[in-house]
Amino acid sequence: MDLRPYSILVSELMLQQTQVDRVRPKYRDFMFAFPKESDLAESDLGTVLRYWQGLGYNRRAKYLWEAAKRVVELGTFPTSMEDLQKLPGVGPYTAGAIAAFAYNQPVVMLETNIRAVFLHHYFPEETEVDDEHLLPLVNQTVDRSYPREWYWALMDYGSYLKSVLPNPTRQSKSYSKQSTFKGSKRQVRGEIIRTLALSHALTKHQLELAITGKQEYLQPALTALVAEGLVSEKSGTYSLDTTRS
Repeated sequence: MDLRPYSILVSELMLQQTQVDRVRPKYRDFMFAFPKESDLAESDLGTVLRYWQGLGYNRRAKYLWEAAKRVVELGTFPTSMEDLQKLPGVGPYTAGAIAAFAYNQPVVMLETNIRAVFLHHYFPEETEVDDEHLLPLVNQTVDRSYPREWYWALMDYGSYLKSVLPNPTRQSKSYSKQSTFKGSKRQVRGEIIRTLALSHALTKHQLELAITGKQEYLQPALTALVAEGLVSEKSGTYSLDTTRS
């Protein structure tokens, strides 16, 4: 098992809002292409986005690429929760996962499966439970000597609970049902990136012909993707080559 902080970062960003079965093959391909943070940092964003296809939420790929660049600039991977959260795209949970799994630090963290365990056992009849009520319980129970193994077991248990019971995380105040993908602007954004990943550069008209989502979302999605640095526009053509001027 690869427990390098870079490997944990890649897996955790891929797993955000994406099922494990979809992540596994993409993770293997990605790590083969970019085995170290320096390999990722030295690549261009367009290439990174092409390897990311199939995972969705393409901003995560850009965050990962930017985080790799930052680590290379620093010369070493951060080790503290505070410094980890200064990396692009790294929030409290991702920082905690790196600290626990890569460095075996007894940090306090929450994700959906961990939430499921504590909601099921400590708040079985309550709804709208705030994470502020869960975090002290995690802190009291975390194994100080073997936090890595403890969190692995906790996540496996939470996954099991969600498979045999009504999802306990619905009792959480932070729970929200994912919006419908089909017919959404998110669908069009994903189609744009996927279409450009297969082409060198396309005009807006060519994208119109390729996109199956709502055409009304095409221009707003293109504008947003260019502003976010995921797509470049030059002389009326769009590309994943963000180095174009």
